Amino acid sequence: MELKGSVESIIFRNEENGYTVIYFDADGKLIVAVGIFPIISPGEVLKLKGEYKFNTKFGEQFAVESVEFVKPEDAESIRKYLASGLFRGVGEVTANLIVDKFGTKTLEIIENNPDELTKIRGIGKKTANEIAKCYKENNKVKDIILFLQNYGISISLALKIYKQYEDASLAVIKENPYCIIDDIEGVGFATADKLAAKLGVEKDSLFRLKAAIIHVLKEASQKNGHTYLPKASAFKEAAYLTGIYDQERMELALETQPDGVISSEIEGQEILSLTSIYNTEKSLAAKLVTLKNLSQETDINIDEEILHFEKTNRIVLDPKQRQAVESGLNNGVVIITGGPGTGKTMIIKCISSILSQRGKKVALCAPTGRAAKRMSEATGEEAKTLHRLLGGGGNGFEYNEYNPLEADVIIVDEISMADIFIFNALLKAVTPGAKLILVGDKDQLPAVACGNILADMLSSNLFCAVYLNEIYRQAKESMIVVNAHRINNSQMPVTKNSKDFFIDNKSDPESIKDAIISMAARRIPNFLEIHQRDIQVLSPMKKGVAGVESLNAELQRVLNPHGKELVRNHNVFRVGDKVMQTVNNYSLEWIRTQEGLERGEGVFNGDIGYIIDIEQGRLIVEFEDGKKVVYENEDLDQLMTAYCISVHKSQGSEFPVVIIAVTSGNYAILTKNLLYTAVTRAKKMAVIVGDEKNIEKMIKNNYTAKRYTLLKHFLSEQESKYIKLWGV
Repeated sequence: MELKGSVESIIFRNEENGYTVIYFDADGKLIVAVGIFPIISPGEVLKLKGEYKFNTKFGEQFAVESVEFVKPEDAESIRKYLASGLFRGVGEVTANLIVDKFGTKTLEIIENNPDELTKIRGIGKKTANEIAKCYKENNKVKDIILFLQNYGISISLALKIYKQYEDASLAVIKENPYCIIDDIEGVGFATADKLAAKLGVEKDSLFRLKAAIIHVLKEASQKNGHTYLPKASAFKEAAYLTGIYDQERMELALETQPDGVISSEIEGQEILSLTSIYNTEKSLAAKLVTLKNLSQETDINIDEEILHFEKTNRIVLDPKQRQAVESGLNNGVVIITGGPGTGKTMIIKCISSILSQRGKKVALCAPTGRAAKRMSEATGEEAKTLHRLLGGGGNGFEYNEYNPLEADVIIVDEISMADIFIFNALLKAVTPGAKLILVGDKDQLPAVACGNILADMLSSNLFCAVYLNEIYRQAKESMIVVNAHRINNSQMPVTKNSKDFFIDNKSDPESIKDAIISMAARRIPNFLEIHQRDIQVLSPMKKGVAGVESLNAELQRVLNPHGKELVRNHNVFRVGDKVMQTVNNYSLEWIRTQEGLERGEGVFNGDIGYIIDIEQGRLIVEFEDGKKVVYENEDLDQLMTAYCISVHKSQGSEFPVVIIAVTSGNYAILTKNLLYTAVTRAKKMAVIVGDEKNIEKMIKNNYTAKRYTLLKHFLSEQESKYIKLWGV
């Protein structure tokens, strides 16, 4: 429905995203209107489109979908508008004097003949010009926003565009509407393409084709982890996206606009890569090769130190573990890889202990908060996330090549989870000659982010690597560990007499969903005497009855059905909901009050927390590491409810109890290493719910999706350069 009236007063406004709450006089009826508004002032006349909704806390409100400015026509509206505070030097008294003098022609006078204002007592030429300037500037902003709205751009995005380009907004958009993809967070090709079409941009425009190629490369990176695509593949997908099947035209688009994309030939194949990704992998390779070759063997009596560690901890390291410790102490870059229960943590603890006692500074870190916490608990030493170790924030990292970390050895756990950008930032901050020890499980899924660091480094054969395959006695007591290795060896899990690993054989998706809801809500919390928060449901699939979206909605309905809520784009968020950050956001501000007041920036993909309050269209989330973050309207699409998450999203985390949904589905997704990864997320109990035939199919499915990456190639290239330069 549509309402016409004037702004009575502004109750609340967030200048960052335009979310506004106003009292609105609609033909004499005072209502509360809420939504995304352009810059407005009391007295302004607006047409609002939207609908009435009932808010449990604030009562009936008019939820605004679109806003249209209407020039104030009657004297009273003009009076309110002038007295709103928008015009410097004009208060209520002056506004009354101006309107009393010029009546309904007031705005016309201000716009076209401001010198007339000097006829009013107290208004000099300077003040008159200032009033006219404010009026014109305000209209300019409105004109830009209205122009963009006419082309299907939301007020929220229009405000972002104006904030980015200011007075040049219209000129920039008209010249190349695709520039907003790179310049404004959250804008994709589809949005820019719709705007371009309405502006009359030709379908074979070079701007459009270049934007499509970049979009294809970004999608390949974000969805499939590729760091490049064969040029023919990239052109084919861009042609499908644009409907322009002209390879020469695409080549021309890249030649005339080279920024952002690198076209190269690698090992006889023409490839395209985003410049930022290409340069990051190249930088990674150079730094890894340098670290490998600069390091010297330690002067520590390793046998003696290991013996001392064994006596102190009442253990005996086996030959493989000893080899791993020796390698870590003697090499510049070392990879230690193995599955659960193979002693990776004990090796980290041993290396850290030996070096610390020798006065060496050891930094322990991991890509995620959960992995870092687990590392701390297992070693008894402080471990940090990579971002926290580097002093991460919206303006870059505190530690870098100009301000390196004061660490002789850096040990990174769960290295397969690190993305190439944070790993490159870490390597920049490593002092030349320091040692880097990378620990991970080569059989887990690769990182969600682009790149394949662990696999590429192992396959390069340039680095010392220790493969752990022996399951130790204590670990053998856990059927979670035993069955994880059975799955990895393509064998069905064993559940007889198990106390921590179970299979609930359900054949259809509805039964699977019902069983999972029952387990998460009642059966497992009662059986283990734990809180529901200690249970994490995992699903390989996003869609479907037993997929992430469906299970999330149902678990929310059962576990957190009532309370203050906020609805955004069909997503319901309630106070008490478990939520997950789904992208890296380096600029989100947070505070932590656990040990005094600490402030910082940066919330990262995979961080899990709980909504502790909802106010004025904003969510307040407290994450598991104590960080409290306020989510404004434009940031809400970065959050998802996390009662159920995908197996990919669970990587690097460990949960007391894991329930895994297994259904029939995509062969490329339902693989052995996905199930292996899911099972290894469990600490106290793992339950697989699904048809045993489908479970067996997964275990027999060794399919691994090809991931296009350049790190291995660059490592070989850098090693050859190093040998030519130094002759070693």
